[in-house]
Amino acid sequence: MVEFHQKKCIPCEGGIMPFTLEQTNIALKDLPSWVLEDALFPTIKRVFKFKDYYQTMAFVNAIAWVAHQEDHHPDLDISYNQCIVRCTTHSIKGISENDFILASKIELLIR
Repeated sequence: MVEFHQKKCIPCEGGIMPFTLEQTNIALKDLPSWVLEDALFPTIKRVFKFKDYYQTMAFVNAIAWVAHQEDHHPDLDISYNQCIVRCTTHSIKGISENDFILASKIELLIR
Protein backbone atom coordinates (compact mmCIF):
# COMPACT_ATOMS: atom_id res chain seq x y z
CA MET A 1 0.00 0.00 0.00
CA VAL A 2 1.32 3.43 -0.95
CA GLU A 3 1.56 5.83 1.97
CA PHE A 4 -0.22 9.17 1.66
CA HIS A 5 2.99 11.22 1.54
CA GLN A 6 4.09 9.27 -1.56
CA LYS A 7 0.97 10.28 -3.50
CA LYS A 8 0.09 13.46 -5.39
CA CYS A 9 -3.13 15.40 -4.88
CA ILE A 10 -5.61 15.12 -7.73
CA PRO A 11 -7.62 18.25 -8.58
CA CYS A 12 -11.15 17.97 -7.22
CA GLU A 13 -13.98 20.15 -8.41
CA GLY A 14 -16.73 18.08 -6.86
CA GLY A 15 -18.47 14.99 -8.09
CA ILE A 16 -16.77 12.63 -5.64
CA MET A 17 -18.06 11.42 -2.31
CA PRO A 18 -16.31 12.67 0.82
CA PHE A 19 -14.70 10.13 3.11
CA THR A 20 -17.10 8.44 5.51
CA LEU A 21 -16.48 8.68 9.24
CA GLU A 22 -15.09 5.14 9.14
CA GLN A 23 -12.69 5.92 6.26
CA THR A 24 -11.57 9.10 8.03
CA ASN A 25 -10.89 7.30 11.32
CA ILE A 26 -8.90 4.59 9.55
CA ALA A 27 -6.80 7.16 7.68
CA LEU A 28 -6.24 9.18 10.87
CA LYS A 29 -4.38 6.21 12.34
CA ASP A 30 -1.49 7.18 10.04
CA LEU A 31 -1.60 10.75 11.43
CA PRO A 32 -1.98 10.31 15.21
CA SER A 33 -1.41 14.02 15.97
CA TRP A 34 -4.33 15.05 13.75
CA VAL A 35 -7.96 15.09 14.90
CA LEU A 36 -11.31 15.12 13.21
CA GLU A 37 -13.14 18.41 13.57
CA ASP A 38 -16.70 18.90 12.41
CA ALA A 39 -17.36 22.61 12.18
CA LEU A 40 -19.04 23.91 9.03
CA PHE A 41 -18.17 20.57 7.45
CA PRO A 42 -15.69 17.81 8.36
CA THR A 43 -12.00 18.66 8.44
CA ILE A 44 -8.81 17.20 9.87
CA LYS A 45 -6.87 19.51 12.16
CA ARG A 46 -3.57 19.79 13.95
CA VAL A 47 -2.11 22.50 16.18
CA PHE A 48 1.62 23.12 15.71
CA LYS A 49 3.46 25.06 18.43
CA PHE A 50 6.75 26.92 18.02
CA LYS A 51 9.29 28.86 20.03
CA ASP A 52 8.59 32.21 18.40
CA TYR A 53 7.01 34.09 15.51
CA TYR A 54 9.94 33.54 13.17
CA GLN A 55 9.73 29.74 13.48
CA THR A 56 5.96 29.88 13.08
CA MET A 57 6.23 31.91 9.88
CA ALA A 58 9.00 29.71 8.47
CA PHE A 59 6.67 26.74 8.95
CA VAL A 60 3.75 28.60 7.35
CA ASN A 61 5.92 29.46 4.33
CA ALA A 62 6.96 25.82 4.00
CA ILE A 63 3.28 24.80 4.09
CA ALA A 64 2.55 27.35 1.37
CA TRP A 65 5.23 25.80 -0.84
CA VAL A 66 3.91 22.26 -0.31
CA ALA A 67 0.30 23.37 -0.86
CA HIS A 68 1.28 25.11 -4.09
CA GLN A 69 3.06 21.97 -5.32
CA GLU A 70 -0.01 19.85 -4.52
CA ASP A 71 -2.56 22.45 -5.67
CA HIS A 72 -4.50 21.71 -2.50
CA HIS A 73 -4.61 24.40 0.13
CA PRO A 74 -5.25 24.09 3.86
CA ASP A 75 -6.91 26.67 6.07
CA LEU A 76 -4.36 28.21 8.44
CA ASP A 77 -4.85 30.12 11.69
CA ILE A 78 -1.56 31.80 12.60
CA SER A 79 -0.52 33.46 15.83
CA TYR A 80 2.76 34.35 17.49
CA ASN A 81 3.88 30.83 18.37
CA GLN A 82 1.40 28.48 16.79
CA CYS A 83 -0.26 27.51 13.55
CA ILE A 84 -3.53 25.62 13.39
CA VAL A 85 -3.81 23.67 10.13
CA ARG A 86 -7.15 22.44 8.84
CA CYS A 87 -7.40 20.25 5.76
CA THR A 88 -10.71 19.75 4.00
CA THR A 89 -11.92 19.63 0.42
CA HIS A 90 -14.23 22.60 0.06
CA SER A 91 -15.69 21.49 -3.29
CA ILE A 92 -17.20 18.37 -1.69
CA LYS A 93 -17.77 19.90 1.75
CA GLY A 94 -15.85 17.11 3.41
CA ILE A 95 -12.64 15.15 3.63
CA SER A 96 -10.96 13.53 0.64
CA GLU A 97 -7.76 11.60 0.07
CA ASN A 98 -6.13 14.92 -0.91
CA ASP A 99 -6.51 16.13 2.67
CA PHE A 100 -4.56 13.17 4.00
CA ILE A 101 -1.92 13.52 1.29
CA LEU A 102 -1.38 17.17 2.20
CA ALA A 103 -1.46 16.52 5.96
CA SER A 104 1.14 13.76 5.55
CA LYS A 105 3.43 16.07 3.61
CA ILE A 106 3.00 18.80 6.22
CA GLU A 107 3.98 16.25 8.89
CA LEU A 108 7.23 15.63 7.03
CA LEU A 109 8.11 19.32 7.41
CA ILE A 110 8.53 18.97 11.16
CA ARG A 111 10.23 15.60 11.34
